[in-house]
Amino acid sequence: MQESGENYLETILLLKERNGSVRSIDIANELGYAKPSVSRAVGILKKDGLIVVDSGGLIELTEAGQQKADSIYERHRMISEYLVQTLHIDEVTAEADACRIEHVISGETFDKIKAYVEKYRKMFQIDS
Repeated sequence: MQESGENYLETILLLKERNGSVRSIDIANELGYAKPSVSRAVGILKKDGLIVVDSGGLIELTEAGQQKADSIYERHRMISEYLVQTLHIDEVTAEADACRIEHVISGETFDKIKAYVEKYRKMFQIDS
């Protein structure tokens, strides 16, 4: 999956958690994209079986879409936390960098970052 598709899935996940429901216009507003661009992306995600859109325009993640979105968001959170904890990057910069890194990082590197963050949390008794 391309980075843009991953960004859409992550955005749908976060909007659903924040607002309870998601429509194309919400995605467009959140990402600052034009409505036709969002419509194209929604169509691709729908065709790929990652989302469903009901007759009222509400967007829901399918099971496969939910799993993919959760995985992307986990990478984002772990990378951001790693950058803050180990490199003492400010949170705003860490969030922005994590958003870019999450799409290109190898599984091996991510697994090491995740293990480090989990060990750090346990060592300092930090809840996730």
